[in-house]
Amino acid sequence: MKKICIIALAALALAGCAQKKNNQEAADKAAQPVRQAVKVLPAALQNVRQDGSYSATIQANAINNIAPQSGGRIQKINVEVGDFVSAGQVLAEMDRVQLDQAQLRLVNAETELGRLKQLYEQGGLAQSDYEAAELNYKVSKSSYDNLLENTILRSPINGVVTARNYDRGDMYGMASPIFTVQQIVPVKILVGISEADYTKVRKGDRITLSVDALPGKTFSGSVRRIYPTVDPMTHTVNIEVQVPNQNRELRPGMYAKVNVSFGSSRNIVVPDAAVVRLQGSGQRNVFVVENGVAVQKAVSLGRHFDGQYEILSGIEVGEMVVVKGGSSLSNGANVEVIE
Repeated sequence: MKKICIIALAALALAGCAQKKNNQEAADKAAQPVRQAVKVLPAALQNVRQDGSYSATIQANAINNIAPQSGGRIQKINVEVGDFVSAGQVLAEMDRVQLDQAQLRLVNAETELGRLKQLYEQGGLAQSDYEAAELNYKVSKSSYDNLLENTILRSPINGVVTARNYDRGDMYGMASPIFTVQQIVPVKILVGISEADYTKVRKGDRITLSVDALPGKTFSGSVRRIYPTVDPMTHTVNIEVQVPNQNRELRPGMYAKVNVSFGSSRNIVVPDAAVVRLQGSGQRNVFVVENGVAVQKAVSLGRHFDGQYEILSGIEVGEMVVVKGGSSLSNGANVEVIE
């Protein structure tokens, strides 16, 4: 009986020791920090295309309002709206009465000048009289040329007639031009780029564009002019883009989506999932792992492309960036890196 009691007491002692050991292990395990599983990638440099997309309206390269210098009767109308005209082509003719009178005066002045020139060369005319006749001829010629230009109305450019405001026989009253001619080969576009990209643009830079009216087609052009001032309201700078438009497919007033290339830059690039937005603000952060601890770093973002962000500042090359599991992390959290 005594032996049995001794065995029972020994069993109880062993059981107590085992329970104490289990409790200690559980306590040690609870005391250990919880490590969140994350996946990381080293921050590395890439060449990033610096493109900008803008909306703009196509404009005629030049617009000319065709009208005489003074009022008068319109004798002929030679073109209609929609007609393509060439530089120098006669569009309309005004009443010729004044022109014919000026032509007669010019002929008389030219004849008189020729007669007096002979006398002057022979010594039979004073120099002052000859110079007066020469001046009279020049004034008559200038008056005739001016009336000719304002009686026979020609197009100064190659273009398309976009407006006709009078009919044959109307009295032109200077209220509006007789014709409007617009040059559409080439066309131009004014694009307002952000002032941050102002220094990246150069004359001659290539651009591409598309228009809703011609789906599936892409057109190319180049930067022709960079305006010198910044709009204080929008903080944009206008650049003038010229597009050849040889097939006349692009027309003034069309809505265009313009892509401007600013070359490329070499910066760190991370996947979308690595960038975490700070709740309640526009700040963007990434987590990097340092000695098993997640460290939150504010970053400045550049271009977004192909599911990746360009990082302009905030992290260094070679840092281990959390690319999976970062949404549930907090600064200083213990992490376990998984493959």
